[in-house]
Amino acid sequence: MHKLLTVIVLGISALLLILPAYAQEAPKEQIKGLDEQVQEIKTDVLSIAAELNKLEEKLLYPSDTQIAIFVSVPQGEKFRLDAVDIALDGKSVAHHLYTFKELEALQKGGVQRIYVGNVRTGEHALQVTVLGKSEGGSDFQKGESFKVAKDIGPKLIGVVLAGNGTGNNTITLKDW
Repeated sequence: MHKLLTVIVLGISALLLILPAYAQEAPKEQIKGLDEQVQEIKTDVLSIAAELNKLEEKLLYPSDTQIAIFVSVPQGEKFRLDAVDIALDGKSVAHHLYTFKELEALQKGGVQRIYVGNVRTGEHALQVTVLGKSEGGSDFQKGESFKVAKDIGPKLIGVVLAGNGTGNNTITLKDW
């Protein structure tokens, strides 16, 4: 009887030691499963947000009326670009002040999308004003006016800002 009692006590003691360890493992596995589910949900939400952004852009800027204006600087240009102002049909549509990092990216061949909007087909007046410092350190302000013909379909315009080293900076347009 004494042996039986000892076996029962040892069995109960072993169960008391094992059960808390098992109880701790189950929530860890559940937490790990919950973390994986949260990550999956985050991924789903991000993909849905990207799809919604694309849909919003298609709805706000239909391809038949869309116009997009980009700014670039040829590589190797030494002038400092401070700001660009874009007016379309006499109405200011975009104004941007450049940080050092943005200017550095443009000088390395980067392109900035400065404006996306809707316009009717036909001719439109585009005014581009540039503020900056020439290679010699003097302030400059340069403005140019252009006529832009908008056909059916999206219109992509590149505004190229360049200097010739003498302080005379040029603004040219490119159709993309």
